[in-house]
Amino acid sequence: MTSSSLWQPFTLGRLELPHRLALAPMTRNRANPDGTPGDLAAQYYSQRAALGLIITEGTQPSEDGQGYVNTPGIHTPEQVEGWVKVADAVHENGGHLFIQLMHVGRISHPDNTPHHRQPVAPSAISAEQDMFTAEGPKKTPVPRELSVAEIRDVIGEFRHAAASAIAAGADGVEIHAANGYLLHQFLAPNANQRTDEYGGSIENRAHFVIEVAQAVAEEIGADRTGIRISPAFPLGGLNEGDTEAVRAQYRHLVSELAKLNLAYLHVHHLGDDELLQSFRDVWPTAVLVVRYGRDRDGIAADIDAGLADIAPLGRFALANPDVVERLQQDAPFNELDPATLYTGGAHGYTDYPTLARV
Repeated sequence: MTSSSLWQPFTLGRLELPHRLALAPMTRNRANPDGTPGDLAAQYYSQRAALGLIITEGTQPSEDGQGYVNTPGIHTPEQVEGWVKVADAVHENGGHLFIQLMHVGRISHPDNTPHHRQPVAPSAISAEQDMFTAEGPKKTPVPRELSVAEIRDVIGEFRHAAASAIAAGADGVEIHAANGYLLHQFLAPNANQRTDEYGGSIENRAHFVIEVAQAVAEEIGADRTGIRISPAFPLGGLNEGDTEAVRAQYRHLVSELAKLNLAYLHVHHLGDDELLQSFRDVWPTAVLVVRYGRDRDGIAADIDAGLADIAPLGRFALANPDVVERLQQDAPFNELDPATLYTGGAHGYTDYPTLARV
């Protein structure tokens, strides 16, 4: 039987949530070539609306922000219209929608972007990662270092994307400062070797993330703005140093972000519970925690331990559109089909069976 703590209602920003579950953001590579959500996106997200808080896949705030094929954007009028359909469908089924704003920075390849330009990053250092393109895997190239003026332009892109998300009917946005992408790259010393106000010290490396959060909160309201971090996550070739270096960087970052009174802090957690507790101690609103390797019985563990308020579900929710009902009834889960995660089409996307169809 799942912990009773999961079924307690919760107020998050402007939202009244029915329980402590949410849908974690997961890239599915099913957008149209112009960055509008695919035809099945509204069905996919509305199928999972019972999770209450629906956090979408990473959505680029600009052409430079795209890294992978068939990922959605939220910076053109056509993309906004596409997201209107998603937001309406989620709301009709009782859920709330936060669009995750993801600028990939150096985790990109010119073949995958509309303008085919060199990727941008804090410093001209390649991630040396394999990137899937239409012609097969290719190495991520050396990116172009953003100038200070261009950094301010990117902050403006996040502001515009947040406003566009609200115009599309979303309830808020999540700023993606995790998982090896642009904002995370600014935090990592091996990706950020700048000597100006955005590099060098812990304070300077956090500067860009804080300014993005300030701009988004100013544009749409702090209570409609969440942010995701992933301390010490080595994705995208990042190395943030030893445990003490990571703790110093993120304690500073989180303490500064806490002053903004954002709707939530979303932590993709690798297991440093002392660091997580320090976030909890200073963060004034909701804390969301995702851990790799959680089994069904461990979903509520961080809530029960007082480390989190909400437990977002990733692959459990991907393979089980009615995961809330299955948890409430102690019903078995569908097995995830990894082969269909990024393939396009309905198979492995909107055709996982519900209990009613089993």
